[in-house]
Amino acid sequence: MTGAESVLSGPRPEVGVTAGRLRGVLEAGVAVFRGISFAEPPVGALRFAAPRPARGWSGVREALAYGPPPPQGGHFGMEALAQDAAGDDWLTVNVWSPQPDPGAGMPVLVWIQGGAYVIGTSGLPEYDGGRLARDGGVVVVTFNYRVGVEGFAQIEGAPANRGLLDQVAALEWVRDNIRGFGGDPDRVTVFGESAGGGSVAALLAMDRAAGLFRRAVAQSVPGTFFSPELAADIGAACAAELGLRPTVADLAAVAPGRLSAAADAVGATLDQRAGRWGRPAHRSILFSPVVDGEVLAATPWQALAEGAGRGIDLMVGHTRDEQRLFTAISGLLGEVGEEQAAHALQLFAPGPDGERRYRDAFPAAGPDELYELVHSDWLFRMPSLRLAEAQTAGGGRAFVYELTWPAPGMGGAFGACHGLDVPLVFGNLDRGQPALLVGEQPSPEAEELSALMRSAWTSFAAHGDPGWPVHDSGQRLVQCFDSRSAITAYPEERSRRIWQDHTFAALPLNGPE
Repeated sequence: MTGAESVLSGPRPEVGVTAGRLRGVLEAGVAVFRGISFAEPPVGALRFAAPRPARGWSGVREALAYGPPPPQGGHFGMEALAQDAAGDDWLTVNVWSPQPDPGAGMPVLVWIQGGAYVIGTSGLPEYDGGRLARDGGVVVVTFNYRVGVEGFAQIEGAPANRGLLDQVAALEWVRDNIRGFGGDPDRVTVFGESAGGGSVAALLAMDRAAGLFRRAVAQSVPGTFFSPELAADIGAACAAELGLRPTVADLAAVAPGRLSAAADAVGATLDQRAGRWGRPAHRSILFSPVVDGEVLAATPWQALAEGAGRGIDLMVGHTRDEQRLFTAISGLLGEVGEEQAAHALQLFAPGPDGERRYRDAFPAAGPDELYELVHSDWLFRMPSLRLAEAQTAGGGRAFVYELTWPAPGMGGAFGACHGLDVPLVFGNLDRGQPALLVGEQPSPEAEELSALMRSAWTSFAAHGDPGWPVHDSGQRLVQCFDSRSAITAYPEERSRRIWQDHTFAALPLNGPE
């Protein structure tokens, strides 16, 4: 059995992969295969270990249901979703193909979902790849990777960044098997949003991921990458919640749900730990990729500036109102006062006079706008834009976009907020939580914008050209996605005074409280 064998048996497509044979299902003309193991369950003796390839099977395995989610943090009900799922085969892939024929040679889009590195599973309805695959003539792959303590906590005796290693293992599975689904292993594009965008950025910097993808789309890249010291201190705090040490020997026998709950308990006290853990604590960020010197040798900005992405085309962008979603979740939408705005500027504006320069750059902005601007800049906007700058400096090609369309859902209060790009890129405008931003009944305008973005993403995957000029450090041209999309210069002249002051390095441990 080879990884490139496939046939269609009536209405039920079958594909052979390196581990065995799979039977999927046809949905609206697209062959779909769900819950395919790409690695052994990381439990028992493999708990906190690097992923190991899945064992083979005999006969034909049904690939109809998503694999169980990995252990989840307690956000948006995700922990209950994980607890209710049966089994521990967390590391699975899903494939959508319009033509599961080894000779089809279609571009491949591999999705990495977000979730602050603490939640996320590929089985959510917003990540259904059917429409993107069918309309774009591409193979779409989604997969699970370990999050939270299982995937990103610094644990003695375990490799760092296990979630990133899972992503590499999934990409290796794609390389070895995607031809049988009609995909071209030499035209693989990774794309991801939020923590998924940060993961894409990390993969660009990782030697272990070299050669596994040709192009990358990083959507709303978070700028948080941790130093080993900071990650170790957070890991120790999570273990201490259970009266244990942050070692494999102590934690391997702890039920995953208890470990996730311990991390949630630490997360609930982040405001008390900000003196020691710094800005991530102020933003309720408990886990991020660790610049450990082995799995991840440098931050993406440093690695790309030194040429790590020279042979990879990069598309990177953000939404206009990234922070708006988080302001609403915290109950502060429309309620930010001058004191809160000043505190945010003091924390997140770069340089000793950052607050003054923000106020000078945006003289008409009130407390709400200043609060959102500096939070958006620090966590998503500037990390994304500076990633493009680093790629260009290192001799690579980068394309930049900004989503500025004000979402009409939920009374229009969220604007072009964080996560709005997900339903638009997948075309899933009527399912999943992000679709609430689009509205109960997607408008023709939303459908048109979604079609435009899907076309850009699939064109980039196919040809390396999303349809607008390449980024350069002089003009800084950006594609703005709105009801009337246009190419313009970014940032505005008034904010160039603070552009270069945002820099991104591994975040340190500040020391004793």
